[in-house]
Amino acid sequence: MKNKDRADRAVNFIKLLRHTKGEYAKQKFNLMKWQEKIIRDIFGNIDKNGYRVIKEAFIFLPRKNGKSELAAALALYGLFADDEYGAEIYSAANSREQASLVFNCACAMVRMNKALSKRCRIIESQKRIVRYDTNSFYRAISAESSTAHGFNAHMVIFDEIHEAKTRDLYDVLRTSMGGRRQPLFINITTAGTDKNSVCYQLFDYSKKINDGIIKDNTFYPVLYYADQEADIYNEIVWKKANPGLANFRSLDEMRIIAKRSKEIPEVENTFRRLYLNQWVTEYSKWLNINKWKECGEKDIDLEYLEGRICYAGLDLSSTTDISALVLTFPDDTGEEYYILPFFFIPDENMIERVKRDRVPYDVWVKQGLMQTTEGNVIHYGAIFNKINELHKKYNIKEIAYDRWGATKLSQDLEDAGFTMVGFGQGFASMSPASKELETMTLQKKIYHGNNKVLNWMMSNTVVRTDPAGNIKPDKSKSIERIDGVIATIMSLDRAVRNSKPQDSIYENRGVISF
Repeated sequence: MKNKDRADRAVNFIKLLRHTKGEYAKQKFNLMKWQEKIIRDIFGNIDKNGYRVIKEAFIFLPRKNGKSELAAALALYGLFADDEYGAEIYSAANSREQASLVFNCACAMVRMNKALSKRCRIIESQKRIVRYDTNSFYRAISAESSTAHGFNAHMVIFDEIHEAKTRDLYDVLRTSMGGRRQPLFINITTAGTDKNSVCYQLFDYSKKINDGIIKDNTFYPVLYYADQEADIYNEIVWKKANPGLANFRSLDEMRIIAKRSKEIPEVENTFRRLYLNQWVTEYSKWLNINKWKECGEKDIDLEYLEGRICYAGLDLSSTTDISALVLTFPDDTGEEYYILPFFFIPDENMIERVKRDRVPYDVWVKQGLMQTTEGNVIHYGAIFNKINELHKKYNIKEIAYDRWGATKLSQDLEDAGFTMVGFGQGFASMSPASKELETMTLQKKIYHGNNKVLNWMMSNTVVRTDPAGNIKPDKSKSIERIDGVIATIMSLDRAVRNSKPQDSIYENRGVISF
């Protein structure tokens, strides 16, 4: 049954708090109608004994709809106003960084409220807020640091549960609530990519409750997302998926990303998941190949490049496959870049590979677009000689290379006087330059002369996206070879970072994220 006093108590407590970020920072937490409905439904629905009926909630929202602030407010209500002696309140997340987001919001809210500040102690080093008069505490935990049993949770807010790689932490916390009178487990999350995850199971369960397939009055589903068949460029659809649109989420920014997603397949995946809350695969085709080819319509003046500074990317791949060397030249402004790619393939098995792969390697060799090396494996000496030959014509300042499998050649090049830069293949290293390449392609600030081999590799490229929206090309999922794309990303990264030594593009403008 509904209890207005209990609902009012929760709503009024949260309205005493203040926002901690953005344009609403330090302003009172004036709840939007959809937020207030969630709070009233959860806290105002009680059984005949006066205890909460709702034991678990699944709040499914796109990014930038005020999830972290709402989660922090709910955690503080559990600590200060839920009338549970010895309460253990947890905000949980997959990573320490994510777990800290809600905790930091909660701390800021406490510090802006004198009454709450007097009743607790914030222990930053332990990610804990302690309330001594009721022997209660709120603590932020992550799957990285906390898998042990021993919890006795009264309330749990699991933030971005779609990032959970396993259901271990969820199960440990969920089963720790058995001794509490009115436990509450709140999942607040955006859509993910893994349909075998605990998050998708909760999403599916929520849909079945909403559709009347399952009846469970202890589970409260809140689902904001765009249907898979919906027109993702219709602003009415955006509003349906984003209850905080034009308040927490900028409408202008959403229009910009929507426009960009029409041009870049990978950005469409990001737009669908983070902005419209649709479940997508973590893999997607990358650049719009037509947009890429438009950047090759301008001929490259090789004489103009002679003697100019450039940065190399070297991807050796396996010894029996294609290896790629790409030179990237910044122009005088550091705003536009020229790309020269070079490819190497073993001579002895080339015709066999032409038949097997149905790719015209032999034609490309005749056209001078690829170079064969002696034997049935890549002869790294030929690549070493080619780099020395190119250095006589161009000023190669650095060579970025994949550390794996390039030890001998990289050492030989270093001994020859080249500056070698080991380049990680994870999201942290690959994502900034990958996104830079996307942006430059759309803005036509990169020129590659429509090299047929590089165009082919670009058309093969599939990218993988992590939960934070970082991207990287994935060789295991891409069709055929993408070595030239990897080499291009590495060389572009070094060129961008060094084209303005005292005023780095990344430092000044920041890494572009979608």
